[in-house]
Amino acid sequence: MDKKHRLAIITGSVRDGRFGPVVTSWVAGQARAHGGFDVEVVDLADIDIPLALPAAPPKYAGDSYPRPAGMAPLTTALEKADAFIIVTPEYNHSYPASLKAAIDWHFTQWAAKPAAFVSYGGAAGGRHAVLHLENVLTELHAVTIQSGLAFPNYFTAWQDGAPLDPDTAGYAKTLLDLLAWWTGALRTAREAVPYPG
Repeated sequence: MDKKHRLAIITGSVRDGRFGPVVTSWVAGQARAHGGFDVEVVDLADIDIPLALPAAPPKYAGDSYPRPAGMAPLTTALEKADAFIIVTPEYNHSYPASLKAAIDWHFTQWAAKPAAFVSYGGAAGGRHAVLHLENVLTELHAVTIQSGLAFPNYFTAWQDGAPLDPDTAGYAKTLLDLLAWWTGALRTAREAVPYPG
């Protein structure tokens, strides 16, 4: 069995002038340096994500849910992934509509997999957005990781593509260590017994 876990890092904002790709690039670098993951970056700005969803068939029909062809790269990335890191800003005390739509177009792809969060914003650092994401992904049977990264007042906390706080890399390692543990445990469980949800 391949020992490296497949990690999808999702840039949740598609807004003009967004800061998300800067955060995602740094997080992806930390994840690659960690050594426990094969990293794939998924930028929702590159994906066709309609806000109007079709009627959901019974039990969501697994992978046969009718998605637009332009969503195929996202669906494939989510299906292949053993774990997720979601990079999100906070808009009006929650997360972007693009991220909600991307989540809602998928069901089985999240189940029995761990999800960690890296957020950024004003004084709260995106924590309101993460609280909402935890509720949504728990409903989809994902396992959310408690130790995330939050960047309050990110516009003064970053320089040259990296956080100014020298301790941040250590916090990122803690997140990645916990994510790797949960990823291994859940991957082993999924391979041993199909998830019943």
